Amino acid sequence: MRKPPAKKKPLDLEGLLAYAGRVLSARAQTAGELRRKLATKAEKPEDVDEAIRRMKDAGYLDDQRFAEAFAHWRRDNEGYGKDRVTRDLLARRISPAIAKKAAEKAFAAADEMEMIRRFLGRKYRGKDLPALFQEEKHMASAYRRLRTAGFSSANSIKAIKEYGNGGEVLDALESLENQ
Repeated sequence: MRKPPAKKKPLDLEGLLAYAGRVLSARAQTAGELRRKLATKAEKPEDVDEAIRRMKDAGYLDDQRFAEAFAHWRRDNEGYGKDRVTRDLLARRISPAIAKKAAEKAFAAADEMEMIRRFLGRKYRGKDLPALFQEEKHMASAYRRLRTAGFSSANSIKAIKEYGNGGEVLDALESLENQ
């Protein structure tokens, strides 16, 4: 019969710093993410704050730098829109002000319509979009995909109308958005 794994003893400040270093060397973390991980390992809760402070002072932990790099990465490599990037940053425990500022900076010079066209081309690779978007269900599906990917409603509707006949569904969506 197997013995249950031994429970690891909580870490002191030096142990937390070593653990934080290992965690940060594996993958970039936000202060909030690291704080949550350290809290589960800490002997004393006040050691978590001290470890976070030391990591920030040493330059290993910088939420602003993380948010800017994350926003540019998601825009350039994954093709997401500003709203999705902001939501993802908030999910990573970045403060709302820093998340919004980083997303604004990353998307300042971006052409959202061109990003939407590339996104649709990637998601519907090999499909004839004008023919596909003749059916309202496909237009609605594309609209939901674009909104989930973080693109604005107005530009999402405009892009789908470029391919399709417009349809009553998009006109109704557009009038709802304008109210």
